[in-house]
This record gives sequence, C-alpha cells and structure tokens, in this order.
Amino acid sequence: MYRELILKKFKPSVENLLYILHDLQDNNPQKYVAPEDIRVSADYLNVPYSFVHSVAGFYTMFSLKPRGRNIIRLCESPPCHLMGSESLLEYLKGTLKINVGETTKDGMFTLELTSCLGICGVAPAMMLNEEMHGNLTPERVDDILNKRREEI
Repeated sequence: MYRELILKKFKPSVENLLYILHDLQDNNPQKYVAPEDIRVSADYLNVPYSFVHSVAGFYTMFSLKPRGRNIIRLCESPPCHLMGSESLLEYLKGTLKINVGETTKDGMFTLELTSCLGICGVAPAMMLNEEMHGNLTPERVDDILNKRREEI
C-alpha cells in the first residue's frame, strides 16, 4: 500500500511530518489528507492523532476533504486583484460551474484561492497543480483548462 511506502522514506521524527503529509496528499487520487493518512502518520511518529490533524488543518496547502485531479489556485493578492483576478474568479466559477472550495462533477478540477503566488509581475495569476500561469485572460484560462482536459 502506498502509505507504508511513503512512511518508509522518512525517519520517524516529527520534523518530517510536513514532508510525509505532502507525500501522502500528492499520492492520494483525490489529492487530500485522508483520515487514514492522519492515523498512520500519527502512529508512525508516535504523536496524537489530534496533533497531526491540527497540522494538516493549519496549512492551506493541505486539504482535509477530497479534491479534483487538478487543483486551480487563483491568486487574490492586491496586485492580482488590481489586474482583474476578481473577474477571472467569476469566469472560472461560471465556466467550471462550481464555487470556491468545490470540485467539478467529473472530478477534474477543484477551485481554490490563495493569498500570493509570488509572480506579481505577471498578474493576474493562478497555479494549476504545480504549474504557474500569469497574464491571465478568460481566453488564456480556457486554453490552459482545455490543454489539461486533453492530457487526461
């Protein structure tokens, strides 16, 4: 099982908790930290379940609920906001037919907001999984999403 393989990659030290949680989430088909992930991590590190759950719940890059195969994180920082991210958010919600925090019915996309992606010079910006995209327009967003749909 993938959980045991992941745990074996790390020494059973609480300093490795974030690395373990990232690896578990990345390898979960629904891209989240499942209750079983929390349990096995807590057991492996010999810490309370509540400790691991609180860590996973604190950091925004972790999700405690199932998500789509592709995570869209739209930047809502002041530079992106000034350059039109609010209208892009409305466009994404309409195009995907979901609200922030929701997943499309086909399980393809989950829409999230993030405070800053660090690429303000190409605002407005979003992150699709690990890829950064800037200078966004509705047409560019369509191209990015269509390309991702074709890859799967």
